Amino acid sequence: MHSKHAELFKALGVESRLKIIHILKEKGPLCVNELAEALGISASAVSQHLKVLKFAGLVKDERKGYWIPYDVQEEMLEECGEILATICDCGCHGHKNIIQMKIRKGKDKLSLLKEYEKELREELEHVRENIKELKTKKKE
Repeated sequence: MHSKHAELFKALGVESRLKIIHILKEKGPLCVNELAEALGISASAVSQHLKVLKFAGLVKDERKGYWIPYDVQEEMLEECGEILATICDCGCHGHKNIIQMKIRKGKDKLSLLKEYEKELREELEHVRENIKELKTKKKE
């Protein structure tokens, strides 16, 4: 785990920031005042949360005249899921769900499916090796 990852999850460790991400995902790009109204907190508090989220790479902004709408960085949210999937050992198959989501959203579904098939074949080979090893130990 890299310190970058720790900072990323630290940025997500505040309820208001999670709410901001959720609102931006649902409603698309919004300005600070719109987010403040939706959250029921001050615009300055929203600005501080956005600063942390932007530094972590979770949101982006793009000036449009006087307005600065913020939006979610989808790629970084996907990376968060991938990081969690690599460390999760609860049996939830998080990585599988992430791959399936990429396939649903992806433009090149065929290459994504081929990549997924390759990963599944490698996983199956690993399972077969484990079975073979266990059978060998059982005979001894």
